[in-house]
Amino acid sequence: MTINFKELNELLAAIATNNITELTLKNADFELTVSKGHPQFTTISTISADVNQQVVAASADSPLSTTNPPVAPAIDKNWVAIKSPMVGTFYRSPAPDEPAFASIGDRIRIGQTVCIIEAMKLMNEIEAESAGQVIEVLVENGQPIEFGQTLMYVSPS
Repeated sequence: MTINFKELNELLAAIATNNITELTLKNADFELTVSKGHPQFTTISTISADVNQQVVAASADSPLSTTNPPVAPAIDKNWVAIKSPMVGTFYRSPAPDEPAFASIGDRIRIGQTVCIIEAMKLMNEIEAESAGQVIEVLVENGQPIEFGQTLMYVSPS
């Protein structure tokens, strides 16, 4: 069975914002249990015939966190989102000891590299599709990201 991570993330966000304390989804070869029992952790268990995995989210700003429900940032409707074209690991700079490609307040131009996404041991440069000023960077260096995830917002010039 394949998991649609976007739908799973939406489900987890909906659970986090409601009074649901536990939810179990089950079919013939898959079971997902989400519970909000511990003040700092939410556990997701998946069990199938040959898989038994457990994921624990400990980040206070994670959509899985029960202590701090997710707060949507104030986003201007004119801002342009730079989204990830792939699943991978987000890097702000070409090397750990080098400056970030783009930081909050920087002016960027079309075609300028704004970050790198590592996918399957390949470094993929992500280029700006519009010129403007970087307003917000939503992911941390080294953070795993998903396809379509917003990485940063640019105020077009």
